[in-house]
Formats: sequence, structure tokens, C-alpha cells
Amino acid sequence: MSRVTTLPRGRALTRHDLDAMPDDGYRYELIDGALIVTPAPSWRHQAVSAGLFLVLTRACPTDLRVLYAPVDVALADDTVMQPDLLVARRTDFGERDLPTAPLLAAEVLSPSTRRIDLTLKRSRFEEAGCRSYWVVDPEEPSLTAWQLVHGTYVRVADVSGDEEFAATEPYEVLVVPSTLLG
Repeated sequence: MSRVTTLPRGRALTRHDLDAMPDDGYRYELIDGALIVTPAPSWRHQAVSAGLFLVLTRACPTDLRVLYAPVDVALADDTVMQPDLLVARRTDFGERDLPTAPLLAAEVLSPSTRRIDLTLKRSRFEEAGCRSYWVVDPEEPSLTAWQLVHGTYVRVADVSGDEEFAATEPYEVLVVPSTLLG
């Protein structure tokens, strides 16, 4: 039997509404009270996400944690996002989610999420004080990285193929886009 979810009308959605969403393989996120629903990602997306997870995990200091979606980043009652990967202080996690901006939010682009990842999510993480925001395009492959400088994201890397990105934030790690697909 399928479950029918009815959304409230005439008001912004909240974390409470998000909790009522079905567990159906879709990703449900809130950005400023608007529901964002995306389908399950492709195998290429997942392979690149797994490759980046391994690179980040190998270099991760013990006081930090690397996690992959789905993990809620609850920035406000009306803004709960799930970056493909995040890095945060172990002490910042709540029992259920990350109730503050991560040190790094990373997104792997898909046709269905490209615009949201490059605009809405990037903007909300910037406003929340997320120190680093990375976007990986698995088709090229390429990586673009922004770092928070005086409250504004500044592009610090735009590499593709076999080019190296020697990140210093949130910690020192070397990323080569062509190696992420595995």
C-alpha cells in the first residue's frame, strides 16, 4: 500500500513537514520553506561521490568527520539540506543531524540538481557560514571550489581531468577529478 503525503497550502514548509515525507528513494530538502525533491542519483554520481569520500576520509583529522548523504544539515526550521558530502567537527553533530553549517559541503552535479547546487544551495551555505563549498561535475570530470572570505565565497579552484587541487580548507587534501570515478 502506498502512502499519500498531503502538503500544507499557503505557508512555508518546516522541518515538521519534512519529517512526514515518505521513505521512497527520493531526496527531500527544504530551502527557505520550499520543498526540493530529487530522484535517486546515477551510478556515475554515486561513484564520484564515493571517490571523493575516500579521498576526504583518508586525510581527515580525528576531530572532524566526513559523511555522505543523506545527512540533514538543519540551518533553520525552514531550511534543511543534504549535501552529497560534508565535513564537520565531531562535536557539532546533534543526536539527529548537523544543526549548524559544516566546514565543507560538497555536491556532485546531476542534471536534476545542477541549477540548485550551483545557486540555491551554494547561496544558503554561504549565508550560513560554511567555510568551503565544492562542486564536482562527474561528466567532465571537474571540481570547482569556493572558500568563505569575509562572509562571501571566493573561487579558489577550478580544475579538471588530471589537474590537482591542493585544498587547505577544511584541512590539507589533494583532489584530482579524473581519479574520483574509480
